[in-house]
Amino acid sequence: QVQLVESGGGVVQAGDPLRLSCAASGPAGTYITAWFRQASGEDREYVAAIDWNGVHTEYSVPVKGRFTISRDNVKNTVYLQMNSLKPGDTAVYYCAADEAPGAWRDQAGYDYWGQGTQVTVSS
Repeated sequence: QVQLVESGGGVVQAGDPLRLSCAASGPAGTYITAWFRQASGEDREYVAAIDWNGVHTEYSVPVKGRFTISRDNVKNTVYLQMNSLKPGDTAVYYCAADEAPGAWRDQAGYDYWGQGTQVTVSS
């Protein structure tokens, strides 16, 4: 059973950067890892994903050019560097992993999820 633990959330001002971490433990594998977020009262939405060796990445339109996903497989950790944060980025951020999720942006394809970390961006 893969376990995912997010960290790095907090309260920042608009324009500030923040880096989230997703630490994985459990059986080794070639996992696709993604970040999703859910704002209060809204559906959870896709943010970004990265393949198991860090070669291929994908971003949603709202974050492309501002967020960067990366991974360090020695540390079993995936990162989400968030720059130029906006109040609209306020949400609980979740990481998810699966060896074969199908479409990376489809949350139904991920078997393993973390508990989430809150990011609040004030104006």
